[in-house]
Amino acid sequence: MKRLLIACAVIAAILSCDGSGKTEKTATDFDRIFKEVRSEFAPDRRVRTFEAKIEFGNKTGVSVLRGSTTEPAAKEELLKRLLDNGIEVLDSVVMLPDKNLEGKIFGVTALSVINFRYSPDYSSESATQTILGTPLRILEKRGGWTRAVTPEGYIAWVTSGSIKSMNQQEYDSWKSSERLVITNHYVLFREKPSPNADVVMDGVMGGIVNSAGTAGSYYKVTLPGGREAYLQRSDALPLEKWIDSRDPSPDNIIKIARQFLGFPYMWAGTSPKAMDCSGFTKTVYFLNGTVLERDASQQGLTGEGVNIENGFDSLKRGDLIFFGSKATPERKERITHVGIYIGSGEFIHSATTVRINSLLPEAPNYYEGSDRLLRARRIITRIDADEGIVSLKRHPWYFNL
Repeated sequence: MKRLLIACAVIAAILSCDGSGKTEKTATDFDRIFKEVRSEFAPDRRVRTFEAKIEFGNKTGVSVLRGSTTEPAAKEELLKRLLDNGIEVLDSVVMLPDKNLEGKIFGVTALSVINFRYSPDYSSESATQTILGTPLRILEKRGGWTRAVTPEGYIAWVTSGSIKSMNQQEYDSWKSSERLVITNHYVLFREKPSPNADVVMDGVMGGIVNSAGTAGSYYKVTLPGGREAYLQRSDALPLEKWIDSRDPSPDNIIKIARQFLGFPYMWAGTSPKAMDCSGFTKTVYFLNGTVLERDASQQGLTGEGVNIENGFDSLKRGDLIFFGSKATPERKERITHVGIYIGSGEFIHSATTVRINSLLPEAPNYYEGSDRLLRARRIITRIDADEGIVSLKRHPWYFNL
């Protein structure tokens, strides 16, 4: 009897090890296949979502493929390659936007500035920001987090309480409503039309709110959450009037850029409160009525190329100049910084603070990173001609066109 029990135990152990080994091999194969498909169909997490994991069946013996994606072709290819490799799964990958949102796939930023992260966790790396009234596309919700898309196509996670969700009808109504745009660096919305009234919330330049009339020297506004408040009329303009006044000329671009001299740098910052290098260029162009791509590496692929191989004579004021690492046989070019050329060898950029530096070695404000200058792009000649350079008045997320 004792020998029989020992034999059974040995057999059970062998079977257990064999099952464990098979699971481990399947997990390794899945990881390889998933990475291959992701690199082909969704290599850039900033603009495409493709997440999947395999959950191995225990009692049922059925393995389940879970995750979410914006790319139907990626999902189909993953399932095909898994099957080709003998890995059978129950498909439970969610196509985005998630149907459980029940049509509330639109939204607007509900606070002065909100922070997006790459994962739904406060410890996750900061990705970008949006300011009050920025329209969004909602992809999915998880716990207290929402995965959303910004007007330039950037995908990341934000706390759900930071945005106002809408269905199609509500969103279309918002796009056709009378709105105001904040024209001062910082403003305070107050409970009553008085400088002594309680503060309801703050706002920053470029933020958008619904107009609900006037009260003396104040605008009455409706905030995204539905609360009414008051804003001094000297701090805002009707949105359409403001947009009609936007002229992204070199002079106007530099005029806006100089208004942020001394403002602090912050990684992933994209607002007048603080901004990183590409957040600065994006903010400057936005305040001139133009939506740019989010990151320097993305901005560097838009616009008209400017030849700087033999000096800076071809550069014009308002051009974007990019810095980073040149391509080598072992690695691709890598753009890590961007600034706005302002003439005479100088440029304005956000690095520690928004400041002006020179590309000329003899200048007292010479930029030590000038030897990393990679390329220059002219933006103003390609507005509404390049996919990544769109005027606000022609952006379908802001208006019913």
